[in-house]
Amino acid sequence: MSAVDVSVDAWRKSTRSGNNGSGGNCVEVGFTGPTVAVRDSKEPEGAVLAFSRAAWASFLAGLR
Repeated sequence: MSAVDVSVDAWRKSTRSGNNGSGGNCVEVGFTGPTVAVRDSKEPEGAVLAFSRAAWASFLAGLR
């Protein structure tokens, strides 16, 4: 497994995340080159999942 650069300038919080009954469960997404990074906003220094843009688009299409 190779390391992926996930240094993101700006993270975006999911519009579906919030504090109204969800307990503050928040997902943040950041775009960096060919990679889409996903992290838990409550642990910004924690683990980051990295996906190709094609895999991320496929994931979003599956949600719809």
